[in-house]
Amino acid sequence: MLDKTFAPAEAEARLYRIWEESGAFAADPSSAADPFTIMIPPPNVTGSLHIGHALTMTVQDTLIRFRRMQGRDALWQPGTDHAGIATQMVVERLLASEGTTRQAQGRDEFLRRVWQWKTESGGSITGQLRRLGASLDWDRERFTMDDGLSRAVRRVFVTLHAQGLIYRDRRLVNWDPKFQSAISDLEVESREMNGSLWHIRYPIEGMPDRYITVATTRPETLPGDVAVAVNPTDERYADLIGRHAVLPLVGRRIPIIGDEHSDPEKGTGAVKITPAHDFNDFAVGQRHGLPMPSILDRRAAFTLDEIEADLTEVPGVADPAFLRGLAGADRVPFRAAIVAELEGLELLVKTERHVNQVPHGDRSGVPIEPLLTTQWFCDAATLAKPAIEAVEQGRTVFVPRQWENTFFAWMRDIEPWCISRQLWWGHRIPAYYGPDGAVFVAEDQAGAEAAALAHYGRAEPLTQDEDVLDTWFSSGLWPFSTLGWPDETPELARYYPTDVLVTAFDIIFFWVARMMMMGLHMMGEVPFRTVYIHGLVRDERGQKMSKSKGNVIDPLVLIDQYGTDALRFTICALTGPGRDVKLGAAAVENQRSFVTKLWNAARFCEMNAVRPVVGFDPAGVRLPLSRWIIDAAGRAVVEATAALEAYRLDDYAAACYRFTWNSFCDWFLEFAKPILAQGDSEDAAEVRAVAAHVLSTILSLLHPAMPFVTEVLWAEFGFGAEGTLIRAPWPTPVAVPGAEAARAELDWVVALIGEVRAVRSEMRVPPSVLAPILLRDADAEALGRVARWIDAIRRLARASEVSPLAGAAPRGSAQAVLGSITIMLPLADLIDLTAERARLEKERARAQDEAAKVAAKLGNESFVSRAKPEVVQENRDRLAAFQAEAERLRAALARIG
Repeated sequence: MLDKTFAPAEAEARLYRIWEESGAFAADPSSAADPFTIMIPPPNVTGSLHIGHALTMTVQDTLIRFRRMQGRDALWQPGTDHAGIATQMVVERLLASEGTTRQAQGRDEFLRRVWQWKTESGGSITGQLRRLGASLDWDRERFTMDDGLSRAVRRVFVTLHAQGLIYRDRRLVNWDPKFQSAISDLEVESREMNGSLWHIRYPIEGMPDRYITVATTRPETLPGDVAVAVNPTDERYADLIGRHAVLPLVGRRIPIIGDEHSDPEKGTGAVKITPAHDFNDFAVGQRHGLPMPSILDRRAAFTLDEIEADLTEVPGVADPAFLRGLAGADRVPFRAAIVAELEGLELLVKTERHVNQVPHGDRSGVPIEPLLTTQWFCDAATLAKPAIEAVEQGRTVFVPRQWENTFFAWMRDIEPWCISRQLWWGHRIPAYYGPDGAVFVAEDQAGAEAAALAHYGRAEPLTQDEDVLDTWFSSGLWPFSTLGWPDETPELARYYPTDVLVTAFDIIFFWVARMMMMGLHMMGEVPFRTVYIHGLVRDERGQKMSKSKGNVIDPLVLIDQYGTDALRFTICALTGPGRDVKLGAAAVENQRSFVTKLWNAARFCEMNAVRPVVGFDPAGVRLPLSRWIIDAAGRAVVEATAALEAYRLDDYAAACYRFTWNSFCDWFLEFAKPILAQGDSEDAAEVRAVAAHVLSTILSLLHPAMPFVTEVLWAEFGFGAEGTLIRAPWPTPVAVPGAEAARAELDWVVALIGEVRAVRSEMRVPPSVLAPILLRDADAEALGRVARWIDAIRRLARASEVSPLAGAAPRGSAQAVLGSITIMLPLADLIDLTAERARLEKERARAQDEAAKVAAKLGNESFVSRAKPEVVQENRDRLAAFQAEAERLRAALARIG
């Protein structure tokens, strides 16, 4: 017998252990079934389960369980990412607590400590994924630094280098001065900061008392200026293009050039060009063949190394001693010194307050410097072309389709990909240098030595490159390296290309694009046929979650409070393609009520001797009630199946919810109670068999989203020959003779009772008070239905009688319409209609007033332009809610005239 309440904490760990140990999650390469494959976006080995993980993993697990139940050979490939910077930070903090550093330990010892940490403490997230119910094929778990994946990384690097698609170059990169490493765009976050905009005068050579004024937020990079750019169409500066300015503090002659990079509407219309310290300026420098001296070193300190020879004394403009005295100064005090000197020279025109978006390292927390360094690059533009074509041809489809435009925009404007990082933890670049700087790229030391021997004609000592590869390089190989490539394994032949990639839109460029490029180039085929893009998780008000706001939700806390099934079903219910998910504890608590509703319905069935009947044929039922609910179950199966196949998890959840809560619990079981009370009658036996059949269908439909409670109930009732629900087949609809007539009749009765209940609720008629129901214009068919279901109508609609009305409506009747029939409830003797009318009018006026206030706010262009998008949307939602409430109250008033 089922307990009174479902205890998730006890059931979840026990069931997951049974599933995993029994091999229920395992794919079978030898199976004759069609494969279905999802690659997990590998979480960082340092990570803990956050609400974003909960969203994407719930979506993936729902899809994989659905396809597994459909009979597909489902592979959900697990694994974790080595997370270069994040992991190195963790271990460096650990060393700091021991009073030592990475540098003091040396590279080999440091890497030994990282692997030790990974073995002892890394990968806790895999245990947390188990708590979420994720049915990953754990026996196939991979790690981006394991031997097999490392071999794949080296093979791809060597191959692309041999093809000229990987090369060394000196280009501008995002440089983190704290880590002293290049970082990817994904590891850069913009922070809004209050700063200044300095207007600086540059003297024009050969034109006494003539200056050109530039506005800049970064005066500390001024010594690295190599030009001043103005827009060729800007008449203010037309006579200066081709002339030279004198660079303040340095004394160097720099050209004034015409370039459309300069916007006449911004600042002064003239911009300083510092190619070594600004990405836009770097592009200008390339277009005009300008020199690119660096004046900040890898610590973001001022260096004279590349401009020492340019220092020239120019009275009132530049004194070489000033800059020489600042060599080695950090960028912050260096900026202050520059500004003070410019002011002293009367070259600082003015300083304005300015709010600026400053890029910071997301982990180091320090401002990022664009820095000109020699790095390894990948020719992303060449690799991107086949990826663009694959999406254009429909070989890979984005869901929703509009994200294809984002993909195209990024890929068609792609820059060379900086793949080297100045870290110790990661895939060390397989490049070796000879004594004269010659580079030998090979998969291992022996291969490099053989290449060097052929080059030099003798053995020479080689030194391996100190840098490691960008984490996204190995992640880009994930769909095929995890399946055994470069070996030709049965798994690679069977499961590549994969079926669907599930991910958020924020890594379309960083991960999705790289997998597309690498998969097509190395495998000759797209890595996945569908890319399902879901939104991000926000709080209930639609605001981005952050620790500073205090609105971060811990999914493990929600699981402890409400159970995994409630959290998973909430996520499914709120997840539409590409739409952000507004999630809070209240939403999960509401869905726990759904879990409870299902549990209570199962207990009711159990207490009424509902059990699966061997040989039961749902197509052969006699009773209209049986035909109605089996037909409704079939339609729910069709709707849920179509929704999952279209990646509409919100529609899937809604279909399951409506059928379970409304059709089965609220109506079928209520209609069935008198029949079940008949004991051993033929009708009671049929209803019990039908209830068991439909309950098993419900459990099967809900299992992908709510695996734990459904598995417990499945076992309790002894459903299925498979023993466990996870191995049971996906339900199929049953064609029931007479279903159309049964549907018409039962739907009519449900609608009648629903209309009466709505009127009673609006009029606040106490449940204990019975009221007559009068039907005007009811035909013989309607009256026949009333006669057949009179007991249910009286009980569920709280009716004292149900009868046709031929004459005028009784005084004080509330009305509702059902098709061509007018339903009347004489309430004058039951409630104070005058007081109810006054209450409804007052509530309607309040709703209209609130709607008008919100509409006025949204009509204020100043408010809409200044407010955050989520605040504007919140007000739009409030307006719609007030308008709907006002309309509901208008209809309620119309019922009582």
